[in-house]
Amino acid sequence: MSDHAELQVRPGDEGDLVALTDLYNHYVRETAVTFDTTPFTPAERRPWLLSHPVDGPHRLMVATAADTGRVLGYASSSPFRAKPAYATSVETTVYVAPDAGRRGIGTLLYQALFDALADEGLHRAYAGIAQPNAASTALHERFGFRYVGTYREVGHKFGRWWDVAWHEKEL
Repeated sequence: MSDHAELQVRPGDEGDLVALTDLYNHYVRETAVTFDTTPFTPAERRPWLLSHPVDGPHRLMVATAADTGRVLGYASSSPFRAKPAYATSVETTVYVAPDAGRRGIGTLLYQALFDALADEGLHRAYAGIAQPNAASTALHERFGFRYVGTYREVGHKFGRWWDVAWHEKEL
């Protein structure tokens, strides 16, 4: 694990847009972690960024290298579903730069995200994890998420079907 003194975690802002888009597009192009299939331009990704203010239940936390400011990952909470009765639930996610894994960045980001959400009146957090993904499953379990079910062959990407395991956490 990296020395976390080398990292800064803070709310994301518009200055992060290009780096966050580039990071996410890696996962779009190279993995089934996201079911997006076409990379985004920063302009296309801007509404997503703006939907995560510095307060409220929908947050964006960014980890950067303290010395260079390079974005190494992010975690976010977003609406679970659009209908009003779901307002006290969020869907969470975390993405780490492909060359920055296994340094504890995901853990640091999730800790900051859940700390930020602690006083937001939320009831549950949900995470959908495309399978297989042992590292993401382990991260979520460390934060108290429990497995609640699997949507079988719910996504089609790279010429094959993917399952998504759903996990929930009481907030």
